[in-house]
Amino acid sequence: MDIDDAGTHGGTEMAEAPQDLEIPEVLPLMAVRDVVVFNYMIIPLFVGRDSSVEAVNEALSQQKLLMLVTQKDPTTDEPGPEDLYQVGMVVQIMRTLKLPDGRLKVLVQALSKARIKKTLQTKPCYRVELELVHEPELGEHSVKTEALMRAIREQMEKIMSLRGHLSADLMMVINNIEEPGRLADLVGANLRLKASEAQRILESIHPLERLQLVSELLNKELEVSTVQAKIQSDAKEEMSRSQREYFLREQIQALRRELGDEDDYSQEIEELARQLRKKRMPKYAKKEARKQLKRLEMMHPDASEANIIRTYIDWFLDLPWKQSSEDVLDLAQAAKVLDEDHHGLEEIKNRILEFLAVRKLNPDTKGPIICFAGPPGVGKTSLGQAIARAMGRKFYRLSLGGMRDEAEIRGHRRTYIGAMPGRILQGLKQVGTNNPVFMLDEIDKVGDDYRGDPSSALLEVLDPEQNATFSDHYMNLPFDLSKVMFITTANRVDTIPGPLHDRMEVIELSGYTLEEKMAIARKYLLPRQIEASGIRPSQIRMEDQILRRVVREYTHEAGVRNLERALGKVCRKIARRVAEGGKGPYSVSSAMLEKYLGPPKFLPESELDASGEPGLVVGLAWTELGGELLQIETSILPGKGKLLLTGQLGEVMKESAQAALSYCRSRAKELGVAPEYFDTVDIHIHVPAGAIPKDGPSAGITMTTALFSAISGKPVIKGLAMTGEVTLRGRVLPIGGLKEKALAALRAGITHILIPMENQKDLVEIPEELRDQLSFYPVQHMDEVIARAFGDASGAGAGKKPRKSRSKAGKSEPDTEERQND
Repeated sequence: MDIDDAGTHGGTEMAEAPQDLEIPEVLPLMAVRDVVVFNYMIIPLFVGRDSSVEAVNEALSQQKLLMLVTQKDPTTDEPGPEDLYQVGMVVQIMRTLKLPDGRLKVLVQALSKARIKKTLQTKPCYRVELELVHEPELGEHSVKTEALMRAIREQMEKIMSLRGHLSADLMMVINNIEEPGRLADLVGANLRLKASEAQRILESIHPLERLQLVSELLNKELEVSTVQAKIQSDAKEEMSRSQREYFLREQIQALRRELGDEDDYSQEIEELARQLRKKRMPKYAKKEARKQLKRLEMMHPDASEANIIRTYIDWFLDLPWKQSSEDVLDLAQAAKVLDEDHHGLEEIKNRILEFLAVRKLNPDTKGPIICFAGPPGVGKTSLGQAIARAMGRKFYRLSLGGMRDEAEIRGHRRTYIGAMPGRILQGLKQVGTNNPVFMLDEIDKVGDDYRGDPSSALLEVLDPEQNATFSDHYMNLPFDLSKVMFITTANRVDTIPGPLHDRMEVIELSGYTLEEKMAIARKYLLPRQIEASGIRPSQIRMEDQILRRVVREYTHEAGVRNLERALGKVCRKIARRVAEGGKGPYSVSSAMLEKYLGPPKFLPESELDASGEPGLVVGLAWTELGGELLQIETSILPGKGKLLLTGQLGEVMKESAQAALSYCRSRAKELGVAPEYFDTVDIHIHVPAGAIPKDGPSAGITMTTALFSAISGKPVIKGLAMTGEVTLRGRVLPIGGLKEKALAALRAGITHILIPMENQKDLVEIPEELRDQLSFYPVQHMDEVIARAFGDASGAGAGKKPRKSRSKAGKSEPDTEERQND
């Protein structure tokens, strides 16, 4: 009997065949049962059949050469010629050893592949006539061949790794072989292949065909090995969890009982049950908590599921289901607190006091959803803290800027590893009450991606009719948010999704006037920076005119952040002088101010004089940083009727320029030009500050007036600014941001302003002391604008001035004529 132990157990070796040995055409043949011998192999064989022993003896008596072939059926004891494969391997006997049981152990080395041409004898052993099989010569390897060889090496390494006996020596040999045929033989010899599959590899003559066949068999073997490894791993893991750990834990428990140690786990369960009995929560929540506690009691304390349930029960105990803070319903005290923290902002303070009044009369009222909208630095976030202090409530702030994951709001399902509730319930747990002032900051900057849309998850949170039954994915139970006072903040309202915007009461916070900034700086900012710098108030003196210079010449913003930074810089300079031994007091003069802060960054705008300059008109713009002046220049050039627009104008402003040209063409007679005049000239409209993008419709009447002035050659009267949208028929439509625009005009020394008739209602938003210094001229049609702009006040309504006692009405949405980054 012939058994190839090495072939079946991966112990084959490869060696170089002797180059000078001549192989005869007739050799003795020995059949092997379940192994296929490949070229270059050195393999041990156990020889037991009589015919096989005779074949070995005959080979030893000659050149020690022997023909090995594999029999088709390994169970056949006496195979005939038809039971043998026709392709085998000529081997040289290297060593023999006679075993005690009469068998021979033979070590052979494969020399060359051969095919049986004719069987010459079968008794007492096979003798056959053979022909050597020579492989075709290969030139340089193609890219495909290299890729195939590399893939086979990687697959072989994976299979050996999965089987758990990765041989570094074998992999080194495989990686160093550069001949495709030899690589195929070596890999085929070390795979656990059936004899028929290995014979297919042996009979494949061309090296590339043999390499492709080995690659296919490797893919199949890799799949089998992967599944086998997974089955073994799962079985081992299951045994480890359900058996080994179980016995170990039981032994630990038995040891504890023998030692008389207290059962900490039972005490922990009892403590949780006691806390649940004392905790005030809805019936449905207490029922679910007791159910989970009962499950926890039945589990082993070291089980992974026990930790998940324990954390879940902890959240039941930590959430303020019915824990509320008591509101301070003293309106006078609340008004005092609001005035202490913020200057002005009367509309917002009145809204908070109204809520407290309603709360005092109806304790069951639902919390409002308020949105503070305004430019950066006007105190939106700090206003939320002041409201919480005035109402005696806890305060929690959640920044929504850049949030893209819906789970941040609604939490994760408990099935996920590391799951936890959303930021809403986390905030309530942190403050410990179910009625805090909950500020959702930067709601206009919420994003969305593949993880969901947080703004959609906020629809339920910010709806007073729905948030009483808010359901977090982690808790999976309704939680009452109706007592929470939600306050959101935004810089731009137009980027908030419509359904979300509809759920909120929007309160606009406009930029501060010069006087308001002075008051805020004197009352809040300067004392805060003096304290932060470590100096005493008596060591610094800053007169109002110096403070005014800081506001006007070193800051240019709607809020007061940069103003506070500038004041902080002055205080730090003085703090250094005090630390170096100075005693003070130090008075900040104009010269010292420039020494501390450098030259002025923003020079005061001088009065713009458009007289004697046909085609030059002053308009008013509104940006997120406040009001700005907008000069519009128009030139008439010989040409062919082109309209040139420069200054980084947006699409809306370009359309306003087209509307202005259409209006002027319809007024050719009043302008004193022939209808074909516009086909003989080019019109160039330019808006300075070309580096800043500009857009919005409210420059319509300014562009039209500038074009009218350039064509007629008449200059606009001195000290006049205007704002308003214009239609093709010359109607003047309302605009937004009137307060900021009026303040910008006053800052430049312009006291006459043309405004749309429908904007008269917005004049009440301008402080009365500033309104008295300005003259507003409401207009309804472009003809009135032209009449007023060129000094003819005979137009209907051109000289009318609104009554100052006019009642306040709703505010228009501001258009954006200059898009500024915050």
